[in-house]
Amino acid sequence: MDKTTEVKAERNLIGLTPQDYKGRPTTLCPGCGHNVVSNQIQAAVYELGILPEKVAKLSGIGCSSKSTNYFLERSFGFNSLHGRMPNLATGASFADTTVKIIGISGDGDTASIGMGHFKHVIRRNVPMVYIIENNGVYGLTKGQFSATSDLGLELKHQGKNMLPPLDLCMEALISGATFVARAFSGDTKQLRELIKAAIKHDGLAILDVISPCVTFNNKDEALQSYTWGRENMAPIQDIKFYPSSAEIIDRDMPEGVMQEVELPDGSVIMLRKIERDYDPTNKHAALDLLTESYKTHYFATGLIYIAPKSSPTVHDLFDLVDEPLNRLTLDRIRPSEEALEKINLALH
Repeated sequence: MDKTTEVKAERNLIGLTPQDYKGRPTTLCPGCGHNVVSNQIQAAVYELGILPEKVAKLSGIGCSSKSTNYFLERSFGFNSLHGRMPNLATGASFADTTVKIIGISGDGDTASIGMGHFKHVIRRNVPMVYIIENNGVYGLTKGQFSATSDLGLELKHQGKNMLPPLDLCMEALISGATFVARAFSGDTKQLRELIKAAIKHDGLAILDVISPCVTFNNKDEALQSYTWGRENMAPIQDIKFYPSSAEIIDRDMPEGVMQEVELPDGSVIMLRKIERDYDPTNKHAALDLLTESYKTHYFATGLIYIAPKSSPTVHDLFDLVDEPLNRLTLDRIRPSEEALEKINLALH
């Protein structure tokens, strides 16, 4: 009698396999940094042991906004209008406060048409993860300059960019965000840990991911290119997220220790914990760091700012009931005739 070898699939704390967190095959360009982000989102949700059905993934328009199709196929998902993802996320979060919202946007979707909505979702502190896949161009419409494109950048079909770029981490910080981080899609370890920390954050978490466009904006001198990222990335700390149930090990990584990280294009970079103290709960230090990196033309990656104490979310301000609003039956949410009559009389 033939004996078959049983292959046991790797499973997380709730008994699911990595396959349960997959999405559909990507249609983005080979080597696109956005695919790395999708992979790290599904890895982070898997490692945290969150049911895919307890996540809602939302997006706007652009290459970045296609990304929601490529991870967590079992999750709720919606592709909204250009720049309007924050509005949709706000409504979805009210409908069911037990579902974790992951919003995917791009630099065009957020920094241009969606800037007003970006500012207000931060101001309201909607509990969600807001990931910006920042490549410095409108990749879906053939590589026009975006609001984060380098000043003076020259592209073959677009000419020369004459406008200064916006720093979305700076915009988030001055708007009152309680969690601000930046990652490079080539550094998968740091990216995954930052995503996990953002998911566990109680409030709005902004994560700006420098995600190179390999088709339209990968000139060696472009800030969002792999070449620039490899040579100029400056991690501000060695990031590792430990859930409360895990044993915390290797907390005190010595300063100056080098780490080898392989990028999606096959090249290798060395990461190093900066040899200076950095307190991510110090907002003034965060502003100084972003100002310095902007002036000297580099991206600092890592947890840039996290509020030292939790702030009320928009849910707290409206004193929502524990039961999801989208589960309430009509007889419980529809005012009675007596209640409506009382309201109408009060308006006279």
